[in-house]
Amino acid sequence: MSTDPASDIAGPGRSGGSDRSGVRVGRRPKGKVRWVVVALLFIGTSIVYIDRANLSAAAPDIQEEFGLSSTELGVLLSGFFWTYAVFQLISGWFVDRVGVRIAYTAAALAWSVFTAMTALGRGFASLLGLRLLLGIGESPAYPCNAKAVREWMPKQERGLATGVYDSGSRVGTALSLPIVVLLIALVGWRGSFVVTGLLGIVWAAVWWWFYRKPHEHGRVSAEELAYIEAGQEAVQEDPHAKTQIRWIDLLKHRAVWGMVFGNFCIAFVIYWFVTWFPTYLVQGRGFDLPSLGLFGAIPALVAVPTGWLGGLTADALIRRGWSVTRARKTLIIGGLVLSSCIVLSLATDSAGVAIALLSVSYGSLTFANASVWLLPGELAPSTNHVASMAGIMNFAGSAAGIATSIVTGALLDLTGGSFVAPLLLAGAFILGGIVAYGLVIRRVEPIAA
Repeated sequence: MSTDPASDIAGPGRSGGSDRSGVRVGRRPKGKVRWVVVALLFIGTSIVYIDRANLSAAAPDIQEEFGLSSTELGVLLSGFFWTYAVFQLISGWFVDRVGVRIAYTAAALAWSVFTAMTALGRGFASLLGLRLLLGIGESPAYPCNAKAVREWMPKQERGLATGVYDSGSRVGTALSLPIVVLLIALVGWRGSFVVTGLLGIVWAAVWWWFYRKPHEHGRVSAEELAYIEAGQEAVQEDPHAKTQIRWIDLLKHRAVWGMVFGNFCIAFVIYWFVTWFPTYLVQGRGFDLPSLGLFGAIPALVAVPTGWLGGLTADALIRRGWSVTRARKTLIIGGLVLSSCIVLSLATDSAGVAIALLSVSYGSLTFANASVWLLPGELAPSTNHVASMAGIMNFAGSAAGIATSIVTGALLDLTGGSFVAPLLLAGAFILGGIVAYGLVIRRVEPIAA
């Protein structure tokens, strides 16, 4: 048997959209190659967030070594997002042009090298420059995720698939704390970046070897391929056609703006957990480094199963006959409402109660986010534009990452280190997200080409 997963591709009956008489497409097939793809997306996303969040875990040591103020640390934490945001608009187009296999492999190699090079940082300027490069390298990741799910998953399984790969962001964030803390103890903060950088290189090799489109993949059975194709939308990608709609034209639609503003709001709060939560525990709750490694991962670990639950629930509602609009809005808005308990953490002096409330908040955000990341594929006019839509949406999320990093640091300096204002601001953005998804987006359906 060939070791190439795309080998032995048959001629007749293996092309996309072909009729498979005698194959029952209404039930789940025995083949599970599509879920192997989802597993690889999950692992890749986990590595993305380990490499992204390792600076947050090492921030107390770096701040002490270089004598950085909270504002300077906020700028350093935000440096990644500046280029990550700008390159979302380019990377989405790039992924649509060259395909998921090439784009994701190149991205993984780039971000891994830039992560390892962080060990060469000698001060604020050099570390900031390396974080800017990391943002460029990681920018194609989520557009690749969204496009791969659209290519491989029937619509009744996309919710779970999205919840699974997106939970990698929480797993990566959670693992980054104990892993980086341990590595810092063993090899110092510089060595920790070298070790984590190696992970992406291994993943890139596996992705390049395994990934193909369903109808090109030699390990996909006829039954599984028919099941995938039967669950795809009527409007699909013409592989021989050029993209006819510029990404700027997509912004003419109200639903796209709702998607953009809504993701800015939800990402503002999510990225607070990614960038400032470790510092909150150390400076706001008095945790030492061992306690940070032990308890700092709890919200991210809680957020993993809630993200999966959000995806499972999204799929279940569609199977029960709910409209896409009703299903998506119910889960997104419901998750945002519950996440507002982040503000209640201000009312307790107990670090344990605060962590519990923040865990519920973070988990509710990831529950909603499983449906949020279905929107690019469901609002896109065709699969030719899924990655571009995802890039536009993630541009807003990345801009939120910049905002939460810098604004939180500035508020801490202005208020003498108090986290009251940052957490109240997070609550305000949750309210903004409810408005965006509830009122600005009217219907979740493909926009007019």
